[in-house]
Amino acid sequence: MAHVLTPGPAVRPRHMIRLRLALLRNSLRGDGAANFYAGVSLGLLLAAGTIAVAVLWPAHLPLALAAWLSGWIFGPIFLGGGEALRPEYFSMLPARPRRVAAALLAGAFAAPAPAVNLLALLSLPVYGWRFGPAGVLVGLAAAVTTLVTMVMLSRVVVALIGLFVRSRATAVAVGVVTGTAIALCSTGWAPLAALGGDDTAAWSRSLVRAVPSGWGVAAIEASWPVAVAVLAANAGVIALLLAAWAGLLSRRAVSAARGGVPPRRGAPRPLPVTGGARLVAAKELRAWWRDLVRIQLLAAAFSFGIVTPLLLVAIDAWIMVPFAGLLAIVMAAASSANLHGADGTALWLTLMTPGAERADVRGRQLAWLLVVGPPAVVLSLAGTLVSGETWAWPWVLGLLPALLGGGAGVVLLLSVTMLVPGTDPHERGGNPLSTGADESAETGLAWLVLLAVPATALPAAGVILLAPWAGVATGVLTGALCAWGLGRVAYRSLEEHGIDLLNLMKHGPAQQTGKPATADLPTRHRIGVMISYSIAWLPLFPQGLAPMAIKIFGVEDRVWFLALYLRPDWQWPTIMFMIAVGVLMYGYAILIPMSLNSSSSATTR
Repeated sequence: MAHVLTPGPAVRPRHMIRLRLALLRNSLRGDGAANFYAGVSLGLLLAAGTIAVAVLWPAHLPLALAAWLSGWIFGPIFLGGGEALRPEYFSMLPARPRRVAAALLAGAFAAPAPAVNLLALLSLPVYGWRFGPAGVLVGLAAAVTTLVTMVMLSRVVVALIGLFVRSRATAVAVGVVTGTAIALCSTGWAPLAALGGDDTAAWSRSLVRAVPSGWGVAAIEASWPVAVAVLAANAGVIALLLAAWAGLLSRRAVSAARGGVPPRRGAPRPLPVTGGARLVAAKELRAWWRDLVRIQLLAAAFSFGIVTPLLLVAIDAWIMVPFAGLLAIVMAAASSANLHGADGTALWLTLMTPGAERADVRGRQLAWLLVVGPPAVVLSLAGTLVSGETWAWPWVLGLLPALLGGGAGVVLLLSVTMLVPGTDPHERGGNPLSTGADESAETGLAWLVLLAVPATALPAAGVILLAPWAGVATGVLTGALCAWGLGRVAYRSLEEHGIDLLNLMKHGPAQQTGKPATADLPTRHRIGVMISYSIAWLPLFPQGLAPMAIKIFGVEDRVWFLALYLRPDWQWPTIMFMIAVGVLMYGYAILIPMSLNSSSSATTR
């Protein structure tokens, strides 16, 4: 490493490539290796699908490439930056920002994501084969320029966020964009289906060719002079993006704010004269007000809850509008599942105060309910009134307290029992929307919350099916029991294992020899487990449980559920098949590692 940091012409692309490859090589251990193999496998499948689109459905190739571009733009926002080589690491090197930016760009290509994306972009020369050898040559050149453009756009977006998000308003703005993007990925088809017609189809075809991912297709379809002009213009855009990124990096290196709102001038406001859970709640409310990460994630949760039903309204499907607040609760719980990890090593303050564990958990629960509860209640009541769906009142009034209580209990329980170590807020990097925690572990924790929180509302849902208004009391009771009971388990676990959690925060997970993990599985099972966890929700929830609920309630809207488009005698078998597939995939993902543990334990006896 010493030769990399020497003065002079040491900031070279090959140094950044070697650093990036070293980081990648050292990360291929434990669960990191499992995540890597699963991600690469999924990416290869998507790349193969993109090439298949170029062969079988060439008219839809620009749309498929636009999906890859959206992944490069929104992926870093979802994952907190996605930067392996952070620019601030190299801010003290004696080199111009443009040279550092060029070296970092070279390092960014030494990763699996650009390689997989390049395979997907081979669909361009495949598409160009329809236009002869010239089309293949233009497609090859366009594949390279398109890849560089996508990576550069991703880097510029991250750099802009690092400078733009320095206040609550800008954090909320990024959160709204993030939540809207997630909603568009799930129900963005609804407005297009509502518009329909040849004019809309022509407009959409022009749009996907106008974005940078469609320039290669446009060059292939054009004449030689126009194709050369398009490729030259693309190269010029890359040069401009590189210059912009260099300027943003130089500003980011001297930026003062790090993950929070800059402190106010003058004496700080004192906390209220109280103690116990109320004092912790006051501290947590102040953290929710100041931490840009929390503000952005909360805004993303509520924007998702609002935009998703509104998109379905475009096809006159008002069924989801009453449940906008419930969607926001579940998403807010998933985005705040690592509360203790996001605070860094501040946990020692709680552990050094005798008997403070109970107050810490109860205060965090109270603060979470005060932050999420009021807007969720307003959103739920307003959505039910505006939609005119009177049948939804028992469901909203029953599931609302159940989900709030379940969220307050599950979030704190998992925050203590499945903590993901993060960086102390005052030591975070130049990207204010990154906590420094392992993004894959936090994503897995969020998925677990997305499953656990709705499960706490199942008793209330079952009672509502039998006696609608009795489900309201059941929802209040189950919500209170979940918040109290799971919170009790959480603070008792904090009392018993608080020192272990602090060690985890300070030093990371300890190496445990002889204990099997997912990474110890054979490669085929390791990939199967990760893929099952990633996509099992698709047949179980949107294609299984959701159409089952629509069939039970007699709703006329078929929306996008496959079973509802089949003949009536095939609908229930298809629903049962989808549920079985989802359950089997989750069972495979859970039982295979358990069988490994049991067999390993039997061997060591």
